[in-house]
Amino acid sequence: MALRDRPLSPHLQVYRPQLTSVLSIFHRLTGVFLTTGAAMLCCWLLTAAAGPEYYAWSQWFLTSWLGYALLGAWSYCLFYHLCNGIRHLFWDVGIGFSLRATYASGALMVIASLGLTGLSWGLGLYFYCAG
Repeated sequence: MALRDRPLSPHLQVYRPQLTSVLSIFHRLTGVFLTTGAAMLCCWLLTAAAGPEYYAWSQWFLTSWLGYALLGAWSYCLFYHLCNGIRHLFWDVGIGFSLRATYASGALMVIASLGLTGLSWGLGLYFYCAG
């Protein structure tokens, strides 16, 4: 039978992206990005153990514009993943399954993760400049 032209399931071609599906996909992507951040953290620790010349290279990279962009993205992904995990804990006990509550908790999660990222970077900058 020649059924090769039919899609396997009507997912991306048929359905419009909804907030819940976009947040779910982004949760998976942030998990993958956090894994690369953990690998970068291991590399940073290895360069610290390897000696001052290797540590200087990693500090040079992490304090470049690309390093700051990656650290900012990793910190946002960390807070996004944390807030979405807390949201899922509420769902695990049966709270927040209505459509209105799902959209409200999704919006709150995105706002909270942005706020926590800004707060952590702001506090870090404050203590860096103060000390």
